[in-house]
Amino acid sequence: MPFITVGTENSAPIDLYYEDHGSGQPIVLIHGFPFNGATWEKQSIPLLNAGYRVITYDRRGFGNSAQPTIGYDYDTFSADLDVLMSELDLRNVILIGHSMGTGEVTRYLGAYGSQRVSKAIMLAPLAPFLMQTADNPEGVEKSLFDGFQQAIIKDRFAYLTQFCNNFFNYSENKGKLVSEEAYRAHWEIGARASAKGTYDSVDAWLTDFRGDLPQIDVPVLIVQGDKDNVLPFAKTGQRLQAMLAGSQLITLKGAPHGIPWTHADEVNNAIMNFIGAPAMSRA
Repeated sequence: MPFITVGTENSAPIDLYYEDHGSGQPIVLIHGFPFNGATWEKQSIPLLNAGYRVITYDRRGFGNSAQPTIGYDYDTFSADLDVLMSELDLRNVILIGHSMGTGEVTRYLGAYGSQRVSKAIMLAPLAPFLMQTADNPEGVEKSLFDGFQQAIIKDRFAYLTQFCNNFFNYSENKGKLVSEEAYRAHWEIGARASAKGTYDSVDAWLTDFRGDLPQIDVPVLIVQGDKDNVLPFAKTGQRLQAMLAGSQLITLKGAPHGIPWTHADEVNNAIMNFIGAPAMSRA
């Protein structure tokens, strides 16, 4: 299996597992919490069939990547992405993130610029700033995230069940937009993640991305369901579009958080239409 080393912890390397398939313009897919690159299968195959080079990787702590006890913050996550982009010498890249993966997209473009990137797509985004503060009254109270971490410590596997329920809006979509088997597969992928990484990732969700947004100078597409019960639409995608000049927003009516699976056709159509469009001219 291919790995790229992004750091060390004591005597052990921190290696990221990645897959690199196809040829043509590269697309890097960055998965959501608490899953891994395998959850992109409904996008990877159509993109490969359309003639793109498709790269997926597992965030540190998740999937087949190393499970260190350090580095679960977006400065480190974006640095990991930069190593991947540099080591593979990727250029003219289309970055696509889902959920937590949109944080890497946002921070990478804010910190490293768009020299290697032509377009970006954010599915069910985390930005602009999820936590409620004096200057961000639209956010969510921190006590909710403290509760998530307490639940992870008490019984991470029970927490994963509740998370998957909200991820798919399972009570209303079971047997319609998601099968019991697909639900179980996602749960099992999440269960294999680092316990420390799962816990620490909740802190990363509270990252303030507002300072990154003015640095983004590539076309951005935002796609989100208006029944997202993980990252509420009004507090994330809807706000993000208003704050990100020139971005496009597609709202999927009645869709949950897990749209790469539940609404794969709509998501894939949106992706294909966007990446086939002329790139934004730059000054």
